[in-house]
Order: sequence, then C-alpha cells, then structure tokens
Amino acid sequence: MRPVRLAATLATALVAAVVSAAPSATATAARSTPANPAAPRPAADSPVAANGQLTVCGTKLCNQNGKAIQLRGMSSHGTQWYANCLTDGSLDALAGDWKADVLRVSTYVQEGGYETNPRKFTDLAHSLIEKATARGMYVIVDWHMLDPGDPHANLAKAKTFFTEIAQRHKGKNNVLYEIANEPSGVSWSRIKSYAEQIIPVIRNIDGDAPVLVGTRAWSSFGVSEDGSETEVVNNPVKAGNIMYTFHFYAFSHREEYLNTLSRAADKLPVFVTEFGTQNYAGEGSNDFPMSQKYLDLMASKKISWVNWNFSDDNRTGAVFKSGTCNANGPWTGTGPLKPAGTWIRDRVRSADDF
Repeated sequence: MRPVRLAATLATALVAAVVSAAPSATATAARSTPANPAAPRPAADSPVAANGQLTVCGTKLCNQNGKAIQLRGMSSHGTQWYANCLTDGSLDALAGDWKADVLRVSTYVQEGGYETNPRKFTDLAHSLIEKATARGMYVIVDWHMLDPGDPHANLAKAKTFFTEIAQRHKGKNNVLYEIANEPSGVSWSRIKSYAEQIIPVIRNIDGDAPVLVGTRAWSSFGVSEDGSETEVVNNPVKAGNIMYTFHFYAFSHREEYLNTLSRAADKLPVFVTEFGTQNYAGEGSNDFPMSQKYLDLMASKKISWVNWNFSDDNRTGAVFKSGTCNANGPWTGTGPLKPAGTWIRDRVRSADDF
C-alpha cells in the first residue's frame, strides 16, 4: 500500500531476472463445483451469467436485476513480472476451483511496465480480459500507477491506454475500469481533476461499465496522510456509475482504517480493489483475525473485494509457493498455496448469494 511494497517488488523482480466461513447452502446451490475442479464453470453457472452488466446504484454495486451484490476475487501481480502466473491452467483454477467472481489485471505504468512497451502491455491486458471473459469472470482493468503518485503524471498515457482498451471491449458486460491504483502525495482535488478527464474518455466509448476511482494516500481515503473520507463525501467526482477504491493491509491498518471504510461505505460506493492479510508491503506475519474483521464488515455492507495477489512472489501475500508459476502448477487445491493463499481461497469460494 505504500512505497515499501514497491521497493520490495523491484527487489524481487531483480532476483527473478537473475535466476471463515464455509460456503452456505445457498452459495453452494448458486455455484456448483465442476467435476474437474480446474475446469471453468459452465457459462450458465458463472458470475457474469448470473449478474450481467453491473451498475452502481446508490452506495452499492448492483447486478442487471438491480440487486446489490458483492464480488470476491484476486488481483494479479504486476504483469511485467508475473505473467507466467496467469496461464490457462491458473485461470481455470481461479474460475473453477476458487470460484472467483473477478480478476484484477494490474498493468503497472512505471517499474518496468507499460511505459517501457505500450504495445506489449496493452495487448497483454487485452489477452487477460479475454481469458477472464471466457471463464465467466468479471475483470478489473487496473492502471497501476504508483510512483509518481500524482496521476496527472501519466494522464496522456492513461488516455491512450483506456481509449484502446475501451474500444476493444466496449461490447462486453464484465469489464470495470480502475483508473488510478494508489495516488499519493497529492490533494484529493488533484485526483478528482484527473478522474474527470479520464472518465469521459472511457464513457465516450463504453457508456455502461463502472469506473473505479483511486482515493488519496494510497487509496486509503486520505487516512495514511492524516485525512479522512469526508474530503470525498464533500467533493465527489462529477460522474455517474463510479465507485471509490480503498486498500488495506490488515497487519498494518487497524481500527482507524476499518472504521474509515465503514463510514465511507455508508455514504459512498466503495470497492476494495486491493488488500492483504500482512503488513503494507505484503510481507511478514498474517493477521487473520483482523483480516476477518474487514471481511465481515465488507460482507455486511456488500463491499466487493479483491485480494493481493495471484502470484508466487516470495512475500507472504502472494498466494502460491515460490516456483509454482515457473513449474506451470499445480494450480488447484491447497497444496501449492501459502497460508495466506489457503485462507483467502476459502473465502473467495464462499460466494455471495447472487
């Protein structure tokens, strides 16, 4: 959630270059397990088939029938480092074995990502959107700006990226656009200004898809820089069908953050597009009790969430054991998973009642 994670991530990239609830009866009936747990669900049994085009209604995310729902799923790590963790086999497992509703595709802008080869990373995002679509999952197209923390620094690049992505996928009903991962060191008014320039770029092409707007101080509603959600409540983005993002790492972000999320979700549509059970670098011990407090709150308020991250990075927050992706699996069950992976898989599998 903070720059420490970036430094650690870069270190991993360099190394790589050199070398609690069981599913309810309702949920089980809503999404039966395929005979082959790695196989994608039948189209008629998928989250997208059940919910169709999503729309923001009041403070909730609602399906095509106007019912408030909660999506649960996983975020990729940076695709410049861990594309080998996003294979047909791993995505089959995410859809079929994990029963995930949503995949977040994280296209870093800097840190060896998009700006180094826009064609490559746009095409990679496109490919992963298609793969998620084929498996009946929703997909969040994450413009993973991190450093610099001012989203205006990448405004022109963002317009180019989202124009092409929207043009390619405007006919789909399963795409959500996350336009700024974790703004930092800038005012909310600055972030709002960016959003009000990017959202029309998407809307002019894809008028139906929800847009997710990052909040101040690494998407904490300003709490990590001594702010609060009131700055957004009092000065919302001038656009419809949008949600605001909140990120937390349970070991580091305690009751102040939990209470902020609770208050914000009562007044604003919120989507938790990134969280971990560890510290804000995705490292160290898992705090499962605090994480469960967050999950209980999000379930009670129908706040959709995505966990960081679906890779085999050496940190505790990556769900797969190191070496799993280079070995191309195995992907299913708990055998290839770290403790955080086992814990989060259980909770992704306990589906909302669509």
